[in-house]
Amino acid sequence: MKRKQTSKVSLKRLLQDNSVPIMFVLICLVCLPLAGYSPAYLLNELVTRMGRNTFLILALLIPIMAGMGLNFGMTLGAMAGEIALILVVDWQIWGIPGIILAMIISIPISILLGLFCGNLLNKAKGREMVTSYFISYFMNGVYQLVVLFLMGSIIPIMHSTLKLPRGYGIRNTVSLLSMRQQLDNLLAINVGGVKIPVLTFLIIAVLCLVIIWFRRTKLGQDMRAVAQDMNVARDAGINVDRTRIIAIVMSTVVAGFGMIIYLQNLGNFPTYSAHTQIGTFSIAALLVGGASVERASIGNAFLGVTLFHMMFILAPEAGTAITGDSMIGEYFRTFVSYGVITVALIMYESRKHRAKSQTGYLLALAQKEEEARAK
Repeated sequence: MKRKQTSKVSLKRLLQDNSVPIMFVLICLVCLPLAGYSPAYLLNELVTRMGRNTFLILALLIPIMAGMGLNFGMTLGAMAGEIALILVVDWQIWGIPGIILAMIISIPISILLGLFCGNLLNKAKGREMVTSYFISYFMNGVYQLVVLFLMGSIIPIMHSTLKLPRGYGIRNTVSLLSMRQQLDNLLAINVGGVKIPVLTFLIIAVLCLVIIWFRRTKLGQDMRAVAQDMNVARDAGINVDRTRIIAIVMSTVVAGFGMIIYLQNLGNFPTYSAHTQIGTFSIAALLVGGASVERASIGNAFLGVTLFHMMFILAPEAGTAITGDSMIGEYFRTFVSYGVITVALIMYESRKHRAKSQTGYLLALAQKEEEARAK
């Protein structure tokens, strides 16, 4: 009898913990026959999107490890990557050398932005997610000031093809045709009509290994201790504020690299809006993979990017098949992106409230037992 109850409880807990991935699997299964795509096309699109987006999603893991929740401030790293690409395009350094140089240039910009973001988040402990969300909005304004007014007037931009007709500011779209999919095509193999960007996946694999190794280092252990309890970590001699800043800086640098990998795959980018949804979609994909505000793994990142982008591929065609309007699919996937973040935050708060109530109940029970013994 006890075994049956235990199995029922464990099954219920399993369903609760994986409710979002299960829901997305069901959505994909419903949309799959309606979309009518061939398996080869679907697999090709999915592999392309995995290569394009996974690096960005992995940038979110380190702040979660440090107990800072979902880092909407990763958008700052995306902006650093875009600025680096604009400079490299102006210097006309193309192909793999251009991509490598853009990554090198993005590092100091990402570090500066990460230090700024990390210091602000240290002043808003316990409210990191909403604070990082507004920091990304604020820095978007600064980015637009730099790109729209300073580039060409103060920051030298040599080529008029990049500048607005007035002589300063960057045009609405920056072309990356000379470095489009250079990373993806190098060492690429074709299996049954599906192009596999081997080098891109090798770079992602290296990042995964670095994250696994980093968790076992002294700094990684410090971050986990800070996530458990900041006061206990401080008493143990860990510099809590410094550890949290390092987590944000690392996330911002990785996001900068991820944005460069993302944009080289596309071949161009809208100068003023390419980064705006990167944080939201990356966080939504991670949550779809079964991650939470306080716990995330590499497995969650890969499962999330697969399910989330499967839905992105299938939804427009499925929407057309059901209603005759492809925009229904577009609205649906945008709604789901924000909805899954909202649900994750509600679940996090309810779980925290439940844990507090349980702790209070156990303390009250312990006090009653002590009083009974004293009598």
